[in-house]
Amino acid sequence: MVMIKAIIRPEKVTTVLSELCDAGFPAVTKFDVVGRGKQRGVKVGDIYYDEIPKEMLLLVVKDEDKDDVIKVIMRNSKTGIKGAYGDGKIFVLPVEEVYTISSHTKEL
Repeated sequence: MVMIKAIIRPEKVTTVLSELCDAGFPAVTKFDVVGRGKQRGVKVGDIYYDEIPKEMLLLVVKDEDKDDVIKVIMRNSKTGIKGAYGDGKIFVLPVEEVYTISSHTKEL
């Protein structure tokens, strides 16, 4: 299994969550986060914003579903056709063990 961490624009979250659900991946944890990328923030007039609001989505999926989930997130998180700076990042991490608290069972 893998954990997918996607940091995306807040205005894209509703669409991404809907498309993930339609694709068979309804289990998601969502966080409001702030941060900046390589561009080191945004300057609007005389004001510099170095903490840009984003959303982080966490999903744990089977290895064989990883590519499908990434495609759904990528397709629905882009700004315009080609995308733009600030559209986000996707990180993939291995998951070694999963436990369900309510049933006291290991899931791998």
